[in-house]
Parts: sequence; structure tokens; C-alpha cells
Amino acid sequence: MDKVQGSIQKGKTEIIDNISRRNKEIVKTGIIGITANVFLALFKAVIGVSTQSIAITLDAVNNITDAGSSIITIVGTKLAEKKPDKEHPWGHGRIEYLSAMILAALVLTAGLSSFIEAVQNIVNPRTPEYSPLPLIIIGICVLVKIFLGKYTTAVGKKVNSETLVNSGKDALMDALVSTSTIIAALIFIFTDISLEPYLGAVISILIIKTGIEMESVTISEIMGERVSSAITKAVIETVESYPEVHGVYDAVFHDYGPNRVNGSLHIEVDDTMVASEISNLIRRITIDVFNKHGVMLTAIGIYSMNTGNEKAMKLREEITKIALSHEHVLQLHGFYLKGNDVQFDIIVDFDAKNRAQICDHIAREVHDIYPELNVNAFLDADYSFSE
Repeated sequence: MDKVQGSIQKGKTEIIDNISRRNKEIVKTGIIGITANVFLALFKAVIGVSTQSIAITLDAVNNITDAGSSIITIVGTKLAEKKPDKEHPWGHGRIEYLSAMILAALVLTAGLSSFIEAVQNIVNPRTPEYSPLPLIIIGICVLVKIFLGKYTTAVGKKVNSETLVNSGKDALMDALVSTSTIIAALIFIFTDISLEPYLGAVISILIIKTGIEMESVTISEIMGERVSSAITKAVIETVESYPEVHGVYDAVFHDYGPNRVNGSLHIEVDDTMVASEISNLIRRITIDVFNKHGVMLTAIGIYSMNTGNEKAMKLREEITKIALSHEHVLQLHGFYLKGNDVQFDIIVDFDAKNRAQICDHIAREVHDIYPELNVNAFLDADYSFSE
């Protein structure tokens, strides 16, 4: 028991260390974002006041708002670190998704505000005034924003942080807006044609589109979308590597925040295995999966497989062919024959219009072919793979 407990504790320590390193990386990136935006805000404020440029002064205020985005990232990460409690036994990891949703809302709001301002300038056009110094300042800030955006997005993808990814996209959108200002200014200087409000409207629509996409991703994560197929496949491969396991089915995984996954599954074993052997097998699988993949298997169900029964094996093969001949049927598993009683589960694709009807039809078809059998077919679903 001490050895088993030690294995579990070692795995938990490694997972906690990985999460701690990840969170430190997120906080560090957030601090870099705050520092860069505060620097840009002070720089623009000084230049804006000295040149009496309202545009640059207002852009300084925008950088303070961007610094607020980095603060949201850091606060969300810190809150997600809170230990599980009675109300939240699986932890607080999903807070990161909420902070990502807030950042997406900020991007969407910025896009809408820019679009409204652009339309107002189209309806009530005014002759713009451009001078070299403000444009040079904006150009420098664009380069800083592009670097910050790409860096933040890259780190976000590396550590699986949707909040950082959204923060990076926010910075890149700001760079895009400023770039459009420079392009419009150059066009006006050389052609005396003012395209700033029209170009601003187009850029604003792109920002709105990005904000909607960011929001939809985070909302989907909060609602509870599929865990990645890579995690599912890796866990199943580990479980199937045990010689006692003939198949892995009904894998269901729940995402409680980045790198916080719980799950359950069924394994098929010989019907000759006794309870003590099954219990030992389940414990070994649970420890192995947690140590290798950081996934906590909260339950492992058992399907018994007919052994030494050629009739059952042949019947299983025939009934599987019958089931798979139907459209939308993905798999038959959990097959077991005892006397004249046969039972099995049928996975029917979610795309099927009436999944229960397909399952019932297969059960009747099997009974028509083998009238001596009492057929028990259970409808199942694919909760793990998106392919």
C-alpha cells in the first residue's frame, strides 16, 4: 500500500509542479505586458501633451486599458490556483476561461467603438492633419505591439492558456488599427485623399470578427467541449497496453480548466478474472494514467469477455457485422453471451436523426436472425473522439 500511495503522490507532485511552472510563465508574460503598455502609455502621453496631439493622448489611454488586460490575465491565473473546496471539489481552473471571455469582450467592445467612430467620420468628414513626429511615434508603437502580441500569443499556445492567446490577439489588433492610421496618413499626404474613416471601418469589422471568434471559443470551453483527441488516444493506448485488457470503451473526459482533466472508461477483461485481480488491475491503470498523462480516472467500469466459448466469439463477430452495416453506427462493444441472453452496447453517431430508433432496429434484426436469443441492446454515444 505504501508503494501504491507513493506512486500516486509522486504523480501528483509532478502535476502540481507542472501547473506551478505554467502559472509562473503566464504571470511573467502578464507582467511583461503591463510593463510594455505602461511604458507606451507614458511615452505617448508625454509626446501627446508636448505636441498637443489629442489622438496620441487618447492612444495613451488605450495602452492603460491594455495593461488592464494583462492584469485580468494575472488575476485569473492566480484565482485558478485556488485549492479545491466543498463547493468546487474539482478546483477553480475554469476561472481562466472566464478571464479569457472578459478579454474577448474587451476586443469586441474596442472593435464596435472603432466602427462607430469610423462611421461618424464618414457621415461627418473632416480634413485630417498629419505631421511626421506623431506618425513616427505610432510606427514605433506598432512594432512594440506586434512583438508583444506575437510573444504573448506564442507563450499562450505553449502553456495552453486561452487568456494569454486572447491578450496577444488584442495587442495584434491594436497594432492593426495603428497600422491602418499610418497607411491612411501616407495616402493622404501623397494623394490628398482621406481614406482613414473607410479603412478604419474595414479594420473595425475585422476586429469585431476576431472578438466574436474569441468569445465563441471561450464560451464553448465553459459549456464543456470535448477534451482533445490527442489526450483521449494517449490514455486509451496506455490502458490497452495492459495484457489483461482486451479493449477500452466509453471513455468520457471532463475539462475542469487547462491541464485539469478527469475521466472514466470501461475495460473489457476475461470473464474468468476474480474481483481481487480486477481491483488490482484498476489500481495499476489509475496510477499509470495519472503519472503519464495527468488525467485522474475517477471510475473504471468492467465488461466481461466470453472466454473458451467459440459459439459466443462467432456470434459476436456476426452481430458486429449486422450493427456496422447500418449508417451512423460507429461501434459495437460490451458483448456478452450467457445461455440465451446476449447483451451489447451500440455507439450511434450524434449526426443520426433518431439514434434510439437505430439501436432498436438492430436489436430486432438480430432477434429475427437468431430468434432463440433474448437480445438486450443498449444505446451508447461517442463522447471522446471528434473524428
